[in-house]
Formats: sequence, C-alpha cells, structure tokens
Amino acid sequence: MAFRAFVSLDRRMWRKGRALALVIEVDGILVGRIAITGIEWGSACNGSIGYWIDEDHAGRGIVPQAAAMLADYAFSHGLHRLEIAARPENVSSLRVAKKLGFRDEGLRRRYLYIDGEWRDHRIFALTSDERRLGELWNCRD
Repeated sequence: MAFRAFVSLDRRMWRKGRALALVIEVDGILVGRIAITGIEWGSACNGSIGYWIDEDHAGRGIVPQAAAMLADYAFSHGLHRLEIAARPENVSSLRVAKKLGFRDEGLRRRYLYIDGEWRDHRIFALTSDERRLGELWNCRD
C-alpha cells in the first residue's frame, strides 16, 4: 500500500473509533509507528497494540515508552483490554510485552498472514483493572 493510502486508511479508522495510529519521532525524525487497531466497543472494549521501529533506534526503550503512553491513553478513554501479538522468534517484541507487564496468554497458531505465510503469534494482554496507575510509564531498564 502506498504511504498516502496508508495514512488515509489510518485517518478513516480513527474517525470511526476503530484505530488510533501515531508516529514515533526522535529529535524530529520519524523512526517508527505505534497503533491500537481492531478496536471494538460495546461489551468488548478492546484493541491490539502494534508497532515497528527503525533498527538504528531499537533497543533504546523507545517502543516500551510509546506503548506505555498509548496504553495509558487507551485505558483512560474507555478501553478495557489491550493485546500485543508477537511472533515467537521476535525476542524484542516479546520483551516489550513482558516489560510492560502484559500477561502471556499463549500461542495462537497460524494467527496472522505475513510474508506469504500464516504465522504463529504469542498473545499478551493487559486489562484496565490490572494496570497500576503510573507503573506503565516506568518501563525503562
């Protein structure tokens, strides 16, 4: 998908209350993206956090901090449950979920279609009543 179309889709989903996508900047330079997608309201009030970061900026605690801020925002605006789906071999993503205190709920086999194949993912979750105010913000090592 072209960048403009991607941004346009993000905007449409935001207006519908189905997603919230943000860029991650360091010193005014775009280095990543973080989003809550698949937002469901009603009896579910949940969504999934996804993110990516430029490899030159990985390992600096940027993604955990961005995810903590986004989770705090989402919980304070009515979401009850957030999930992070990470491929089992993606050690960095697994570390982000654990660092933030997301609970490991197990493996979903063939969960998402990525790079031409259905891929397994570990699912991590956190609910608004499990989060302790302010603790998400202290996620840096």
